[in-house]
Amino acid sequence: MSETGIRADWASKDYYAELGVDKKATQSEIKKAYRKLARANHPDSNPGDTAKHEKFKAVAEAYDVVGDEKKREKYDEVQRLYGNGGGFRGGFPGGSSGEGAGFDLGDLLRDRAGGFGDLFGDLFGSRGGGARTRTRPVRGADVESSATIGFTDALAGVTISLRLTSDAACPDCHGTGGKPGTQPHICPECEGAGFIVNSSGGGFSINETCPRCGGRQLIYDEVCPTCHGSGRGTSSRTIQARIPAGVKDGQRIRLRGKGGAGENGGGNGDLFVTVKVTPHRLFGRKGDNLTLDVPVSFDEVALGAEIKIPTLGGTPVTLKVPAGTPHGRTFRVRGRGATKKDGTKGDLLATVQVQVPARLNDAAREAIAGYRAAGVDGTLRANLFTKADDASA
Repeated sequence: MSETGIRADWASKDYYAELGVDKKATQSEIKKAYRKLARANHPDSNPGDTAKHEKFKAVAEAYDVVGDEKKREKYDEVQRLYGNGGGFRGGFPGGSSGEGAGFDLGDLLRDRAGGFGDLFGDLFGSRGGGARTRTRPVRGADVESSATIGFTDALAGVTISLRLTSDAACPDCHGTGGKPGTQPHICPECEGAGFIVNSSGGGFSINETCPRCGGRQLIYDEVCPTCHGSGRGTSSRTIQARIPAGVKDGQRIRLRGKGGAGENGGGNGDLFVTVKVTPHRLFGRKGDNLTLDVPVSFDEVALGAEIKIPTLGGTPVTLKVPAGTPHGRTFRVRGRGATKKDGTKGDLLATVQVQVPARLNDAAREAIAGYRAAGVDGTLRANLFTKADDASA
């Protein structure tokens, strides 16, 4: 029996008796009994024996239910509430065989157990012309977009407007795929399940979306002329999206529920925004830290100095440059960087860049000439030649 097939008379079947085990049998005992019966009645071992072929199908059906712990739990509960030796107490409306006209097992279970019919539907699925079909919810599609923001906005966070075009339900048929004004009927291919069971041999089966109804469970004889039966269209809308503080260039932001609209009560998809950050003319970024190149003169690094440097969006700070500071040294100014995920801020990394003047006035030229005459850096490149001549170096 397929999981997607159910009729009223199936409720009276005793799967434990079919497998020859007690209702309190362990899963291991059930599995052992099934294997024994399957081997004895397998069609490949009994060609032409119709009785054994039917027995093989029956034990496979029984094992499919009680061999699965979750299904077995639901089956046992149905038997406990409604069964009597494997049958229903009081028979079925319209006759003891359950063949009464208009009988709906789901209605019986819902009336007597406050929605217990859904439990039985989970066990076998809902199929057949008299069974109610509940269209499954479909989650909306995810949507991709991009946004370009300024360097300062990336650090502080910003709310932007995004114009989105996404997949949505057809505006004329509202996602049903049928011609407006016409009535649907249960898909004959999957019998209202929304999927079909594809047997791959070896006792395995795979559920696949029904190719005829596309998983909607219902079909129309006349398709919607707007969407040609697909049930889908496009939707354009403008949303307000909050870009968090500290976002990096190229970072992908996920906004939950801002994507395409769902169907049949399904949730909306998500919106993924790839953020592009325009560079700043002065500051750079390294992780959660900001970077800044600070031009300094030779005398400032040689003699030491206190210099003021800017911060992004704040007051300037004073940087103390010790005497003898080399070109390219980086100083750290704490708490003046980008905002981190925890709300704290990174640092400002200030790197000194010694500037060589292109032109000198007479006084400056004379002073530098005096510095050269003093011979302070006369041995600056001595080790350069020593190491070049050293073969072991």
